[in-house]
Order: sequence, then C-alpha cells, then structure tokens
Amino acid sequence: MVLAQLGTSISRALQQMSNATIIDEKVLNECLNEITRALLQSDVQFKLVRDMQTNIKKIVNLDDLAAGHNKRKIIQQAIFNELCKMLDPGKPSFTPKKAKPSVVMFVGLQGSGKTTTCTKYAYYHQKKGWRPSLVCADTFRAGAFDQLKQNATKAKIPFYGSYTESDPVKIAVEGVERFKKENCDLIIVDTSGRHKQEAALFEEMRQVSEATKPDLVIFVMDSSIGQAAFDQAQAFKQSVSVGAVIVTKMDGHAKGGGALSATGLGVEPLISLFDLLNCVKCMEGCLVSYGVFLLLMQKRAMLPAKSFIVHNIAWEFL
Repeated sequence: MVLAQLGTSISRALQQMSNATIIDEKVLNECLNEITRALLQSDVQFKLVRDMQTNIKKIVNLDDLAAGHNKRKIIQQAIFNELCKMLDPGKPSFTPKKAKPSVVMFVGLQGSGKTTTCTKYAYYHQKKGWRPSLVCADTFRAGAFDQLKQNATKAKIPFYGSYTESDPVKIAVEGVERFKKENCDLIIVDTSGRHKQEAALFEEMRQVSEATKPDLVIFVMDSSIGQAAFDQAQAFKQSVSVGAVIVTKMDGHAKGGGALSATGLGVEPLISLFDLLNCVKCMEGCLVSYGVFLLLMQKRAMLPAKSFIVHNIAWEFL
C-alpha cells in the first residue's frame, strides 16, 4: 500500500464515521478497525498500532459523554492526536543557526539515498538563507565522491572530498575545518554505508562522530525495509548519537509504515519525509477531508503549510 492508498483508507474511515446517523460503539470500532487495518498493511509495527487503538478507546468513552458533546469531533481529534504521536515522540528537533557553524552528519546503509538526501538537505537550507557545504567522508563506495561532486556542482554548493585519501576521519575533519574557515554555517558530512562489515561500519561512524563533533546526526533509511527499520535505527543509535531520521522512497512502497515505527516508538525526535513532499498534491487530495496530512507535516517540524511549494522546488532539482 503506497501512501496515497493509506491516506485514502484513513480518510474513508473518518468519512464513514461522519456520515453515520448515530455515533455508537459499533461505529467507533468500525472506524478504528479500518484505520488499524490500513496501518498494518503499510507495515506499521503491531504494538504501535495496538497502543494507538487502546489509547483512543481510553480517551473516547462514549458512555461518559454527555448528550451535548460532538462525538464525531472528539473521535476525530483523538485519532488525529494518536497519529501525530507516531511521528512525534515529544522531543525537540534541531534547527541550525545562521552565521554560526553547525555540523550535521548523515549515516545509513548503502542504497538508502543518503548522498542524494545530503544534497537535498543542503539545497533546501541554501534557499532559506544558510550557507551550506558538503563533505564526502565515504571512502568505501566507488563513485561516492563523484556522485556528491556532481550533485553539489548542480546545486552550486561548495564541497570537499578526495580521490586519494582513504581515511574517512581525516577527510571529514579537514572538510569541516575548511568550511568553518570559509564561514559556512551548515556543514553536512556524508559517510559510508556499506552493507557488509557492519562492525567496521559502526566503528567508522563512531570515529567520524568523535572527530567532527556533529551538532546533529541524521539516520537515513529506505522505507522498503519495513519493520526492520526499528532494529536498524537502534543499531546505529548504539554507535552514534542519532538525533533525527529521514525516510526516503516513501511515495511508492508498501512498507513505508515500518519506517514510521522507528520514530513512533521514540527512537528519534524528528522524521522528514523528503520523497513524500514530491507528491504533496496527490496526498492533499486523499487526506484533505480532515487535514491529516497537512497538519501532521506542520506538527513534525517540516514547515508551515504555505511553504510546501518551496519544498517541492528544493527536491525536484535532482
């Protein structure tokens, strides 16, 4: 189930409840069951979905509601709040400051879209007035520096890397120091993402983190990994202080909900659905009946709803 289908299912469940003549326990259960089914089909972790359903039923006690209460509105608000909690564990998100250097380190497995996401992240902040720069500390994957160089050149963002140096820590430190001297206020460090040699990968992440002392570590994950996202996020978090998660390829895979589970269980304080923002118009149509999509994105430290067009411009340059 892709995101549009998930949005349609949630919207349909809310609409059917709104159309009911009498809001009783049966109508509430049917609404929750349809939402639960949609989330599980999207591979959201079972415990998270079960807790959401339990919490809603605790909040919405139809027997205790007086006759004058708007039951539909109370149920909708409870559902919305619980969906928000999946994306918002209640921890503050990081915001870089202009004219003051901030180091952001990207980690994640190879193939997750990490290098491309680094450039998107830099390009977006460049359009908002920051002076970003990119450092390629991935010395493991052939062509990693060429990819970052090509992306950075296209976006007109300064970059640093090496074709000869094999020590990622040295490259990262040199790049960070160079761009601090050049008064860049957002220095983004791209790192290795090898699938094999996991112990070596995590040790490398730890060393780069200790050497560059990043203000934020962002874990990039592919939505197609489903519920394995939680274990993967935990593994990286044990090696480096992960402070945010970016989920890629959310616009066309059935298992996107599994990646949401990593945030919903409180692993990270921030989730940015970069690829999701490429299909905003599609999702708006599916969820606009209750504003679920727009309000969720507003709440999750993305941007005010008026700024979604800016996001699309940022992501579509690649």
